[in-house]
Amino acid sequence: MPASNHALALGFSGQLGNIDAYISAVNRLPLLTQEEENSLARRLREQNDLAAAQQLILSHLRLVVSIARGYLGYGLPHADLIQEGNIGLMKAVKRFDPAQGVRLVSYAVHWIKAEIHEYILKNWRLVKIATTKAHRKLFFNLRSHKGDAETMSQAQIDDLAQKLNVKREEVIEMETRLSGRDIALEAPADDEDDHFAPIAYLSSDTSEPTQVLAARQQDRLQTEGLEAALAKLDDRSRRIVEARWLANDDGSGATLHELADEFGVSAERIRQIEAAALKKMKGALAAYA
Repeated sequence: MPASNHALALGFSGQLGNIDAYISAVNRLPLLTQEEENSLARRLREQNDLAAAQQLILSHLRLVVSIARGYLGYGLPHADLIQEGNIGLMKAVKRFDPAQGVRLVSYAVHWIKAEIHEYILKNWRLVKIATTKAHRKLFFNLRSHKGDAETMSQAQIDDLAQKLNVKREEVIEMETRLSGRDIALEAPADDEDDHFAPIAYLSSDTSEPTQVLAARQQDRLQTEGLEAALAKLDDRSRRIVEARWLANDDGSGATLHELADEFGVSAERIRQIEAAALKKMKGALAAYA
């Protein structure tokens, strides 16, 4: 059965629900004989037969899974590594020439690894220092040379520096960075001690955007808005409001009876004037809210 038809029989759509189901599906896809592979490759090159390209890709998806598994130590999702490797496989299929006498599996390895390497360098935290070809080689070989040891011995450092043609200081720096741990900014959802997560002590309420805007609005209300609202009052109303609410920071303003004596009216009349003044000020302050 052709690879594409067999894939459909398995229910493989390229969008399976989880990585385990995907791996199980691609591992059941049949491999091609060399004659089948060459025939499909010629159809692709000579006739631009996309169905032939699909069969070549499907029959080699298990190769991508196998290669991607070797890069799990860099802390990136297996599914993402496979996806990038699949891009490399498609590039290899597009460029594959059966006349060269090599199998697609051998030719595709380089393209798959190159695409995965590029993805890791773009997304891993060492991308800024892995800039030269020698640094990239060091980056991808250091872990295997270290083995299970926490740190490398001086002899191992010297040997690796010589093999990869880099300075021993560069090996030491790369090992230090590889040994570092990434720290989550926020605690996991089920962690009760979330106040110990970095987000708790790195954040600042004073610099949080909504807090900054609220503080600016409050300042505007207390300066421009308040002055404009007071300006709309007559002298007596303004005097009552200022004496009652603005004379002291602690809110201990004049009483109704004190102002009643000052203006020669009843305390109830002062309360009515105050209520009307505050209502008028509220309307004026609405423009600054």
